[in-house]
Parts: sequence; structure tokens; C-alpha cells
Amino acid sequence: MITQDTVQKMAHLARLELSKKEEQSMANDLTKIIGWMEQLNEVETTGIEPLTHISEEINVFREDVANNQLNRADGLKNAPQANDAYFIVPKVME
Repeated sequence: MITQDTVQKMAHLARLELSKKEEQSMANDLTKIIGWMEQLNEVETTGIEPLTHISEEINVFREDVANNQLNRADGLKNAPQANDAYFIVPKVME
């Protein structure tokens, strides 16, 4: 059973401000959650491997190799405005 003292301590640690009514409601909800978790202890799990991922998919890793690099001149070719090295954009701050 989760007490209001426990809820107050958790609320303080989480920097939550709860009214007395909310504290009672939270205590009831947390007690129900703990009860549900305790029901899971009744499930027979002998010989069942723990899950580390929800799916069987495996990431495919590859070397990070740069290719098709765009040089500066080609990158600036389609810019509305540019100087020799940079895009020129409208000022956004005064």
C-alpha cells in the first residue's frame, strides 16, 4: 500500500505540487499499479529468455564512407545570394 507520505516524498523529488485530493488519488493509482505488477510475479517464466528488443530486427552497420562530395563552388551555384564562400541570407536579428 502506497501511503500519502510516500506520495509526498515522490512529489517533492519530482518537483510536483499536488493537492491533498491529488495525493490521495495518486496513492490509489500507484497502489493499483503495484498490485498489477505483483500479478506479473505469478506468471511462470522459467526457461524464458529476457527480451532485450521487442523485435527480431538487427541493425545493419556499414563503414561511414564519404562519397559524391559537393564542392563549395557547386554548392553555392544555386544560392539566391552568395559571396565567394558563404550563402547570404536576410538578417533576422537587429
